[in-house]
Amino acid sequence: MPKECDKETGELQMKKRIGFEEIDSARRILKLDECATMQEIKEAYRRMATRYHPDRCKKVQLALCERKIREINNAKDILTGYCTNYKYSFKEKDVIRNSFERGEYEHLKQFYDGWITEL
Repeated sequence: MPKECDKETGELQMKKRIGFEEIDSARRILKLDECATMQEIKEAYRRMATRYHPDRCKKVQLALCERKIREINNAKDILTGYCTNYKYSFKEKDVIRNSFERGEYEHLKQFYDGWITEL
């Protein structure tokens, strides 16, 4: 498990891995589909944060709004942390392959398999 340095104490601590349950619940809090881009995550966060911000809530619902905004902030942190830790491949072969629609790529690979080695 990777280690991370605590900014306040300077001590190395074990970095917690994000599990599927956390990611799925964060996705549901922000009301996202199972597939979402970083832009969609940001837009969902802004929409939900605007709706439940304590300054915009009535005094009767203030406790509910404070709890919801904490959940929304935590969900955004989980999803953006998961997405920023993802490693992307910028190798020419991977970029070319990912530029095709998945169906097109599978069709071309099946048809031209052995003829063109770059696919």
